[in-house]
Amino acid sequence: MVHDKQVKDVVSGWLTVFDDGSVDRTWTGPPEVKFMAEPVPPHDDFIDGVAVKDVVAGENSGSRFRIYLPERNDSSVDKLPVILHFHGGGFCISQADWYMYYAVYTRLARVANAIIVSVFLPLAPEHRLPAACDVGFAGLLWLRDVSRKQGHEPWLNEYADFNRVFLIGDSSGGNIVHQVAARAGEEDLSPMRLAGAIPIHPGFMRSQRSKSELEQEQTPFLTLDMVDKFMELALPIGSTKDHPISCPMGDAAPAVEELKLPPYLYCVAEKDLIKDTEMEFYEALKKGEKDVELLINNGVGHSFYLNKIAVDMDPVTGSATEKLFEAIAEFINKH
Repeated sequence: MVHDKQVKDVVSGWLTVFDDGSVDRTWTGPPEVKFMAEPVPPHDDFIDGVAVKDVVAGENSGSRFRIYLPERNDSSVDKLPVILHFHGGGFCISQADWYMYYAVYTRLARVANAIIVSVFLPLAPEHRLPAACDVGFAGLLWLRDVSRKQGHEPWLNEYADFNRVFLIGDSSGGNIVHQVAARAGEEDLSPMRLAGAIPIHPGFMRSQRSKSELEQEQTPFLTLDMVDKFMELALPIGSTKDHPISCPMGDAAPAVEELKLPPYLYCVAEKDLIKDTEMEFYEALKKGEKDVELLINNGVGHSFYLNKIAVDMDPVTGSATEKLFEAIAEFINKH
């Protein structure tokens, strides 16, 4: 007798989990936004000033990266800073080659005049945490290998300034930024230097609902149901949202003051559902006397800059996105 798969869990629009462990990530939300979750093929030619390629790091590691290279002035001899990117999606959805990331990171490559290296991350629940953090850290070590001439990637070998390597991540990718930065503090990265870290709307939370979770408006990019279900699917079985990866300011996490961290540009949105717990971690960084600069985007919610329709059509979102990119570029130029 053939067993019919039963639906075990659904995260509206994004993901269906079945009782046999299989997962369907077919987009079932509004069709007019489906294009943002579709892959964009790489292109060696410069389109709007940026070329894009996908690479695999080493035959054995299987780690995959999408690299964005901004077009250079022929007379320029300066090497370019490198930004290692970890995508969001609650550790459960999205890919580095989705249009929503392509639109943002081609633009950032131009604005910051930097090479972006975006990591293809393993997804939960098939690969529960800390899998995505481990792969993110492996990405940083791959950059170190290339800086030591132990790995080869022509765009990086020729154009990268390995003395100015930065981490950046959206939402759950912001959690990975902090985990990778903390681990990097215990590692010899030479001759590469980790110059800074940029968590954008990191998915920091606690088991107990915060005031902002109860009061802020929910958006298609973040609802309470998504927060709860993604974390239930992503965290190690038996863990709660007080786990160190989701709650780095909590009692279960290493004391922030004892971590060796690079300078942080910490980005928060005024209307983010999880703003209060994001700010808790900012206060922990300040209390731990870490080098941290706070950017608050007013009038917008979680991951606002990934919504290409809103960026193009809504003046508030468009202006906040421009301010975010300018702040990132300024932070990179300073470090």
